[in-house]
Amino acid sequence: MSLPQSQGYFSVEEYLALERESEERHEYLDGYVYAMAGESPEHSDICSNLVSILHLQLRGTPCRVWAKDTKVRSGPEPRSRRATKGLFSYPDLVVVCGAPQFHDAYRDVLLNPTVIIEVLSPSTEACDRGEKFWRYRTWLPALTNYLLVSQALPLMEHYLRQANDTWNLSTVSTMEASLYLATIDCTLRLREVYDRINFPSEVSEPPDEV
Repeated sequence: MSLPQSQGYFSVEEYLALERESEERHEYLDGYVYAMAGESPEHSDICSNLVSILHLQLRGTPCRVWAKDTKVRSGPEPRSRRATKGLFSYPDLVVVCGAPQFHDAYRDVLLNPTVIIEVLSPSTEACDRGEKFWRYRTWLPALTNYLLVSQALPLMEHYLRQANDTWNLSTVSTMEASLYLATIDCTLRLREVYDRINFPSEVSEPPDEV
């Protein structure tokens, strides 16, 4: 979510009805609907790499990885047809362990992700770090891991929920490094996450004039 101009003011019920008929994806925040921006080739490659890595490691376990088109509700259960509170978002990747729980009979809005991964973009980074993370940690009790993946440099930031409901941050930032997600017993090696990604070389400063 980059929070461009809202498409209008809608109830949760109205948003979901419209979204299920739309060919484009939109996110929802407290009554306002926002069109999702397109993604760069690097963003797409990183997401594809992550899906491949996690899918192989989760095979045969109670957990599964979903990408792109899975909506997640981070907010209270709507109590009326006019309810407007809550965030409905499309994380880049979610891992759900055990039986998925859904918002309604359409089974297209997930309530119990274990892991959420967002690949950062210039237009989404502030929201992913701020509003979204606040909503995720407040309204998703099943969420134990939140991972932010840079596409501008080799960097992954891992937020892990603690027993007292605080979150610890760890980072990995070299291509030789790896990140272990103990909750789902998966290892993310940066060299694999960033396969086919070419980072711009550092530009050296011009020499001082003599």
